[in-house]
Amino acid sequence: MAHATVSTDPGGPAARPARPGRARAARPGRLPRAAVHHPWWFALPAIAVFTAFFLVPNLLNFYYPFTDWSAYHSRISFTGLGNFRSILDDGSLLRSLRTTVLYAVLAALFQNAFGLVLALLLEEDTRFNRFFRAAFFLPVLISALATGYVFQALLNQDGAVNHLLGTDIPWLGSTTWTLLVVTVIHGWKWMGLSMLIYLAGLKGIPGDMLEAARIDGAGPWQTFRSVRWPMLAPAVTFNVTTALVGSMNTFDIVQATTGGGPAASTEVFNIYLFRIFGEGLYAQASAMSLVLFLVVVAAAIPLVVGLRRRELSL
Repeated sequence: MAHATVSTDPGGPAARPARPGRARAARPGRLPRAAVHHPWWFALPAIAVFTAFFLVPNLLNFYYPFTDWSAYHSRISFTGLGNFRSILDDGSLLRSLRTTVLYAVLAALFQNAFGLVLALLLEEDTRFNRFFRAAFFLPVLISALATGYVFQALLNQDGAVNHLLGTDIPWLGSTTWTLLVVTVIHGWKWMGLSMLIYLAGLKGIPGDMLEAARIDGAGPWQTFRSVRWPMLAPAVTFNVTTALVGSMNTFDIVQATTGGGPAASTEVFNIYLFRIFGEGLYAQASAMSLVLFLVVVAAAIPLVVGLRRRELSL
């Protein structure tokens, strides 16, 4: 019969046999068993921040519009639809909505047009093109408020642009074209993001399709219209949707360049909401915020559905 050799070292493991039912000590550097079996504990800090600073304020935004919350009342009472009737009676609401929709359409148009042209020009993967891709994406990383202040200084009536051109044009002081100027600034600010999405779409087009078009005698314009543009449908859907929704929620660029003027010609909805909130009418401002949310949802859903149907039909 074979006999097991037992270590005589007092400090060895055989000298201290494990007792039945005794828990094994955790090794240094090993995660506690509770953390291994319940990894969602690690998400608790992020969940707490999300709940406190995003979820709760958004849920309260569905309650405060139906109250009389303001700087002129010590208590908050339920008032029903009174705030919505008040803001509808004010003609400024409909004017701001029209301005916001026009601003969103123009800004999305400029952003996508600039981004698509840049993507086509910088499609080839050369060192020159890589440098300018980074250069044109740089405005996306800059604060929108800082961008607005820079253009406000450049386009002032006594600013650098008029000085270089030798003119005295009120770029930001006209009720006719100032809205157009601000939307061009918005499009310039975000064109780098659209450029990257369109570049990704162009890189995803199979080379054999382009080669077949060239063999069939298609020129650059025919190739773009018949092959490239249909294959860019997913990129168009993403860029148009994000540009429209983002520009409908604009605030920073307009606030920094015109502040809603002149004569409220650039007073988009968030500028109007900001003005009402600054007057202490918090419940009315919350009601306007809820209206804007519903308008964005009502515009985004049919837009996405329509663009998705266009993708499937191509």
